[in-house]
Amino acid sequence: MPDRNRERAAEVIAQEVGGAEPRDVPERLCAAAVRLLPVIGASVSLRGEGMPVPVSASGERAAHLMEVQATLGDGPCLRAAETGAPVFASDLTAGRDASRWPVFAQQAAAAGVRAVYALPLGDPAVCVGTLDLYRDVPGELAADEVRTARLVADALTVALTALPHDEDAGRYGDGVWLSPLATGHDGVHQAVGMVMAQRGVHPDEALALLRAHAFAEGRMVMDVAREVVAGTTRFDPDRGGPD
Repeated sequence: MPDRNRERAAEVIAQEVGGAEPRDVPERLCAAAVRLLPVIGASVSLRGEGMPVPVSASGERAAHLMEVQATLGDGPCLRAAETGAPVFASDLTAGRDASRWPVFAQQAAAAGVRAVYALPLGDPAVCVGTLDLYRDVPGELAADEVRTARLVADALTVALTALPHDEDAGRYGDGVWLSPLATGHDGVHQAVGMVMAQRGVHPDEALALLRAHAFAEGRMVMDVAREVVAGTTRFDPDRGGPD
């Protein structure tokens, strides 16, 4: 990266995170990505058991597409988290990318997104999550833009691994730094446990049932999970599925 580009990226990142509380840093870095790159949105998620844990997003559209991927269990960000390698879907309207993730591509297009670039946070050996970038026109990122995106991803990796946590307080610590997007994800784990008890199945199958029900109703898995936890939706086998 030419020195001027690197300096510009470092300046924008410093401006966004300067004086920010730890819980605000991921959102500020998503904002930095949108300022620095030809994208309309950015989101960051942690790699979770069975599905990504949304942490933050630059806006409602990015947050929505992050939840779409979590609901479908498919998409560029999940692939990047699985492989620890960048996944660039430069054209979700046609060709390989559209056929690779057909349902997600349709949902993305409906939200006005034509390309997604997912960068792992960490390395292939230890991937803690992904930075996902959303663009409203098809196309590849230029080489210098990829390098800038990697700088933001590196900053996010450092920020997420440095955030305070308490191992005795649960899976994600006491949660003081987590955004509502992430803390809302805890309900999915509760719902998975309840479906496991109701259907006598393993965690993966319970999550698949939640996803299938959400997809069939055109809803997000987090919404269905809230109903399961509240007891308004059940997956008892003698009823043939959720009520």
